[in-house]
Formats: sequence, structure tokens, C-alpha cells
Amino acid sequence: MQLSIVIPMFNEAENAEHTLARVEDSLSSFDGQYEIIAVNDGSTDNTHEVLQKIAASNKKIKIVSYSRNIGRGMALRTGFKEAKGEIIVSIDADLSYDPKYIIDFLKTFKEEENIDLILASPYMPGGKTEGVPFFRLWISKLGNKILRLAMPNRIHTLTGIFRAYRKKVLDSLELESDGKEIHLEILSKAMALGFRVKEIPAILKSRKRGSSKFKFKRTATSHLIFSVFEKPMIIFGFIGVLTLGAGLLIGLYVAYLRFSGDLTPGRPLITFAILLILGGIQILSFGFIALQILSLRKEILRIQKENLELGNLLRKPGMQENERNIEKS
Repeated sequence: MQLSIVIPMFNEAENAEHTLARVEDSLSSFDGQYEIIAVNDGSTDNTHEVLQKIAASNKKIKIVSYSRNIGRGMALRTGFKEAKGEIIVSIDADLSYDPKYIIDFLKTFKEEENIDLILASPYMPGGKTEGVPFFRLWISKLGNKILRLAMPNRIHTLTGIFRAYRKKVLDSLELESDGKEIHLEILSKAMALGFRVKEIPAILKSRKRGSSKFKFKRTATSHLIFSVFEKPMIIFGFIGVLTLGAGLLIGLYVAYLRFSGDLTPGRPLITFAILLILGGIQILSFGFIALQILSLRKEILRIQKENLELGNLLRKPGMQENERNIEKS
């Protein structure tokens, strides 16, 4: 079995050497071939120089670097393209998850051949957190609970980077995200294509070195937008039903006033009720249209997957040789 480990890094000069050493130590019992791909995401410290020095004496470590910081999503997409392994693991540079779980990922793939994607989960039964700041932990748990409503499968930890993929999963996806929302994009598209996902319990710890790159406003906004796209009726349905219901209640009150003879002609309440009813219907209509767009998106994903699989098949040496023989004949 060939294994690729992708580690995005931004200003991780303080962590780089320790992280790579820990990852290699965790693979001491692994008897297959492996590569570690460190992606320098436009660091402004000396991360690049530290990585180059390490890679110069270790052929298993590959460095990919670019000058401008774009985001974790771009770093992961770059690493995934470089990866040659049958199994691809992504892990954070701060080692908030112990790399020992990589072996657990591999065992799970071996024991359960129908599983395509494995997540390390601190929020599932058996998982836990240690030393994570209260506010960040509370936000993370709340965010994952909200995002869980938008997913077709019940997954406890949707936003974690520590995962393992069969290569066919990533080869089937056209990924676009540049930020941390890439974790949600991968899960959404993978499940839409029918790939099987499993969580294993893990321990999430606070980083020991360097500073956190967590940006609350940016992350919360992107994840909220994602949940709306995935389950539009969560927002449109709730607001639409609420607005329509309020309009109907006010309309019933207006009707009561009309039949009791207490209704004043031209009263603004009548106009308000009509506006609420029409607005509620319109919002619900937006929700149903969004559902149709979501269904169309899933169909496009399936077509993209089939095209990618066909392209990979045509690129195989045997197939290319057959094509040349056909052309000659």
C-alpha cells in the first residue's frame, strides 16, 4: 500500500521540524511506501527554508511552496494533486491530532473495504478534547451541530482536517474552495456521489507551538453560507413558513374585525397581512427553486465523476496501446 500525507503550513517554522518528525515516527510500524507532502502556503516567516533543509536530507519529504498566502483549501488541493498514494491523509501542522491515528485509518481501510473516507472525530462518542480554549470549543461544537442538519449523513465532526481518503475519492471531485470550507465541500460532494464515510474517535488538543490561524468571522460566514446551499429549506422554509403564518394570522384577525363590523376601511393592517402572505409564498418559492438547483448540482457531480473515470481509463497504458492498434488497422 502506498500512502501520501499532506500537511498544509502557513508560518509554521516553529512547528515544521517537530511535526514532520512526529509524523514519521507514527509510521514506524507501517510496512508500505509513503511520502510526506508539506505545502508552504505563502508563509512570511522562514517556514520554506526550514522545510527545504529537512527535505534535503530526507527523500520521503516533498516540499511544495508558493509565494502568496491563499488558504488551507488551496494548500490541500495543491497537495492532493501532488499525492501519488492509494491512501491520502491530511493533517494539520500544529499536531492538534496525534499522528498515531494514521495507522488506525489504514487498519480501518483494510478491515472495511467499502469505506472510502475516514474522519478523526473528537465529538463522536469515545472522542474528546484536551486544553482547547472554551470559546473556540463552544463555537466549534455549535457550528458542527448546525452543519450536521445540512448533511444527508449523521456526522459529528464535519470541519476537521485530519482525514484519510482513498485516492479514487479525491480523483472524482472537482474541488474549488481556497479556505477551510474545503472540508465541507469534500464531504458534501463525496456523499452526493455515494462514497461511504466513517468516523473514528480521536482526541483534539490545543496547539503547543506557534499561533493559531483561526479566523472566527471568516470561518463562521463561509460555513453558514455552505449550510444554506446544502439545505436551503432550513433557512427559506423556516422564514417562509413563519412569514406566511404571521400573514395568515393577521388576515384571520382582519376577517374577524370585518365580520364584527369593527374594521376601519384602509387600515394598514390589511396591506401588511397581504404583504406577509405574498412574501412568505415568495420565500418558500425561492426554497423550492434552490432545492431544484441542488438536485441539478448533484447530477452535474455524477457526470463529472463519470467523465473523470473515463479520462483515467483512457490514460491507462493498455488502453492507449489498444487505441494505437485500432488507428493502425
